Amino acid sequence: MKLGRCSLVAGLAGVLGMTGGAAPAGSGRVPGLQGQPAQDTVHIPPSLVDESWVEPRRNAQLRTTGDFDVFHEFQFTDRVAESGITFAHRIVSDAGRDYKAVHYDHGNGVAAADVDGDGLDDLYLVTQVGANELWRNLGGGRFENVTGAAGVGVADRIGVAASFADIDNDGDPDLYVTTVRGGNVLFENDGGGTFRDISAASGLGHVGHSSGAVFFDYDRDGRLDLFLTNVGRYTTDEIGGDGYRYYVGYEEDAFSGHLFPERTEQSLLFRNEGGNRFVDVSEATGLEDGRWSGDASPLDVNDDGWTDLYVLNMQGDDEYYENVEGIRFVARGREVFPRTSWGAMGIAVLDFNNDGRQDIYITDMHSDMSQEVGPADEKRKADMIWDPSIVGDGTTSIWGNAFFLNLGSGQFREVSDEIGAENYWPWGPSAGDLNADGYEDLFVASSMNFPFRYGVNSVLLNNGGTRFLDVEFILGVEPRAGGLTTPWFVLGAADRLPTFTGTPRDVTVRAARGSRSAVIFDLDDDGDLDIVTSEFNAAPMVLVSDLAERRGIRYLKVRLAGAASNRDGLGALVRVTAGGRVYTQLHDGKSGYLSQSSLPLYFGLGAADSVERIDVRWPSGTEQTVPGPLDVNTLIVVAEE
Repeated sequence: MKLGRCSLVAGLAGVLGMTGGAAPAGSGRVPGLQGQPAQDTVHIPPSLVDESWVEPRRNAQLRTTGDFDVFHEFQFTDRVAESGITFAHRIVSDAGRDYKAVHYDHGNGVAAADVDGDGLDDLYLVTQVGANELWRNLGGGRFENVTGAAGVGVADRIGVAASFADIDNDGDPDLYVTTVRGGNVLFENDGGGTFRDISAASGLGHVGHSSGAVFFDYDRDGRLDLFLTNVGRYTTDEIGGDGYRYYVGYEEDAFSGHLFPERTEQSLLFRNEGGNRFVDVSEATGLEDGRWSGDASPLDVNDDGWTDLYVLNMQGDDEYYENVEGIRFVARGREVFPRTSWGAMGIAVLDFNNDGRQDIYITDMHSDMSQEVGPADEKRKADMIWDPSIVGDGTTSIWGNAFFLNLGSGQFREVSDEIGAENYWPWGPSAGDLNADGYEDLFVASSMNFPFRYGVNSVLLNNGGTRFLDVEFILGVEPRAGGLTTPWFVLGAADRLPTFTGTPRDVTVRAARGSRSAVIFDLDDDGDLDIVTSEFNAAPMVLVSDLAERRGIRYLKVRLAGAASNRDGLGALVRVTAGGRVYTQLHDGKSGYLSQSSLPLYFGLGAADSVERIDVRWPSGTEQTVPGPLDVNTLIVVAEE
């Protein structure tokens, strides 16, 4: 579904009760508005003012709790005001007044790490316009803005993603920020939360339509390498912006850019040479990927001890690259994953059913844009109505989310509909055990914002490894405490034709609120997991859980300290045995769409009173056991021996 400048103008003019012809495309303003507006605030679409659907939908979800086998009687509350966080995401005009169906609406990431070594995890929020912001965790759910002192604002370019990782193995998280044609930025942490821009000397200052950035050690030399996804050229050379500069996007290009070979941009693999120097080894390793990719995830698909790579494609087939002993990568996607989500946007790797094997969850945003549907159809796959010249014949495509259940021996089965993993307009999945019962749950940042209807965020509670339960209304994530709409842009006198009549008044256009990414972590250190979102053109949500207040929970946090392996231990497989059960997590740092965080692993332990053992398979290949009994409700640091 595409909505360009002309149809947008007609919609605005209709709502405002105006007439007049559209100005030429590229005029830099919303044209066709003349005469005195009938009101000072309008909603696009007008149906946003009708919220009568909310309570019936909430009640319908509440009626499903009789089918639940897991604890769900807790709530999330948006505590952004109490947190002290005043960050507000800002969009480029292509996502607002000069709306185009182009990739700027994919939004930005949010990442977390303890940047200053005080034991509390801090937040880095990315925006398109203005400065990104670093918020230091003060404890008790409070944060302070330390962006200026830390030196990580990057206010002079259009931000996209953020990744925390210890690139130099000195024990503190460094930071990598991607941008749209502004040059990516690598910051080295001095250990106290102050950063130094080392982009130029590092070899990572790539200039392009960059998106997600994933650190992993593909050659097992103990240093973190980087896979950088580049979407493809979706902008022209025209410069736009009001007080800022950005490259104006192609008109109505979101779903057809991949059809133009000249717009291809290769995603890139950089090898860490040590000394904060990275070298492009894409060609040398055979990892030459030209998909329109927004993100990727590392995992060991064939369980041979070498980290492989799953690369998303937002307009076509995903690809799985098998790592051959750190020397080269072989594309085996169609062998292992014959059909993948056509419009893949986000990815999460988790052990859904606690069988010790890592499963793969893919969210598909673009297939849902084929046709707008009502709430009754949001759990169904899309009915693809676009022409095969755009989307192909469908033989290798899934028109919606995919969930690949790991059967072992490199075999997977797609079970998204079977386990309830479908939703509507999804961007980024984040995994975490929200009710501390030992099974990982999912928060899926979802929505479309201006000029579309409101779309709910999805919270999928794991029903004991059998299926996912929809609980966003049950847990208080929906409806949003701040309302379903937000101011999107203002039309002033300069936005109208000279022939207007009457007294000019500013008109505030309001649009649907919506999320793009999230990070799940224990932000207030009370033992349960909280959620911080990256909102598009709005302030974040700081969703604080009251689980620990509602019941006694048992959990274990595990932080890794590599020696022969990379210091973060990224790529390690960690098994916690507690109460006779085994819980397995891959430490990949992937905290959400466009985001990689440096956080301890969080294991909910159900009713277990103690931990019998912790087993770690390090990226170096070393197997290590930490014997118990170990106390629950604590943080354990496992140092590689």
